[in-house]
Amino acid sequence: MEAMLQAVERLGASGFQSDLSAAPGGVLRCGSCGKLAPMTGVTVVETVRFEGDSNPDDQSILMAVAMPCGHRGVYGSAYGPYAPPDDVEVLHALAAR
Repeated sequence: MEAMLQAVERLGASGFQSDLSAAPGGVLRCGSCGKLAPMTGVTVVETVRFEGDSNPDDQSILMAVAMPCGHRGVYGSAYGPYAPPDDVEVLHALAAR
């Protein structure tokens, strides 16, 4: 099973080099240019989910994303009960598409 760091390195080698983060309002912020993008403007190329070996509630997700600004990056978050509020908004917006 691939670990989070291995997935980040693999995706980075494939051109997903920007660090993306959730911003209020269910949008992603590009770490390369700072632009905000609503979920309707992003393309999720790959999703990798992780679950803790000893605790199934220890869940995280990593997505390879093409942003409308032209940058490609990775967005990672906890999900489930430990997800921060801005990440919950982004994850809900992605699920609603």
